[in-house]
Amino acid sequence: MKKAIALIVAAGSGLRVGGEIPKQFLHLGGKPLLRYCLETFAAHPRISGICVVINPSYRPFYEAAVAGLDVLPAVDGGATRQESVRLGLESLVTMQPDLVLIHDAARPFLDAATIDRTLDSLAEHSAALVAVPVVDTLKRADGSFSGLTVDRKDLWRAQTPQGFHFDAILAGHRTVAGNGQEMTDDAAVAEATGQRVVLVQGHEDNFKVTTPADLARAERTLAERKLQDAMSPTPEHQSFEYRTGNGFDVHRLIAGDGVYLCGIKIPCEWRLEGHSDADVALHALTDAILGAISAKDIGAHFPPSDPQWRGAESWKFLDHANKLVHQRHGKITHCDITIICEKPKVGPHRDAMVARVAEILGIDHDRVSVKATTTEKLGFTGRGEGIATQATATVALPAR
Repeated sequence: MKKAIALIVAAGSGLRVGGEIPKQFLHLGGKPLLRYCLETFAAHPRISGICVVINPSYRPFYEAAVAGLDVLPAVDGGATRQESVRLGLESLVTMQPDLVLIHDAARPFLDAATIDRTLDSLAEHSAALVAVPVVDTLKRADGSFSGLTVDRKDLWRAQTPQGFHFDAILAGHRTVAGNGQEMTDDAAVAEATGQRVVLVQGHEDNFKVTTPADLARAERTLAERKLQDAMSPTPEHQSFEYRTGNGFDVHRLIAGDGVYLCGIKIPCEWRLEGHSDADVALHALTDAILGAISAKDIGAHFPPSDPQWRGAESWKFLDHANKLVHQRHGKITHCDITIICEKPKVGPHRDAMVARVAEILGIDHDRVSVKATTTEKLGFTGRGEGIATQATATVALPAR
């Protein structure tokens, strides 16, 4: 799974909405406006980290807004939004993210589905712009009178997040900064540097709070959502039931240059024989997850007879099972993997295996357990002829 970072722009003064502090720190429904989008990103399994760009003058308000959330160190912004975004991107270079979603702090009602659509679009496109089509008739003013009607066909209203491949948008920002160009948003930066930006369907609730009227609208939207949740709970607010699935797999050891286990290649004089990369541990875990949601087995989804899976990386199978869980509004709460073999030694690679499985599933490391054992020289594993793995997965699904 590609590493995606959310970059939240919260460095503006934002005083037009009223009050003595920027709008992103004003309270909405009892908590800072900024916190709403942060909580949405923090709960999303495909977001690897959150970085917020701030005005250092308001750091105490920022610290209060993010209390208890797992976010990256805040970055001091610049004189303009464009400069703030560039500084935020520069701070992420050492993390080497694949993708970045740039979002305005003053859009509190971002939803997980919009994040998914944006990330999905980046699998095929270099940049993505969340937007909604213009539905109102547009008029060009002639002084204080109505002038010509503007054709609204093909016109869209830009929102955020705007998604990019990290290296490309960083290079774009560096280029326009060097040229002294000032762009209205990051999609314009991408377009000015030759990137094609695909439109992604947004949502009317994903509006930007700028004026007192916007803040009043946000209060109404929040009140309506709370009432709707109370009357008809969405999956996010339902109670969960917990299901457990088990998986087991075996592959033969033959001569080769390395064994794949839990997505990690262990250099050695053997390899596992199989149609894919034969990662016996990921196969067992995939079956465990599929079992927990009663979705048949790995062979039903990825038939060994299908040539497209020849030599395939097994993390793709695990990622598919994980997506099926999320499609049912569920989440993987824990997985336990036991690798049974005499060779190769698993211990030195255990931490890397845990990290890789956690990365594929988008869960914390402490929700992944990898263990190894032998059969005391008994059976085919004891003779070093193959490797077996058993796995257990616990999945939370909305209670019915």
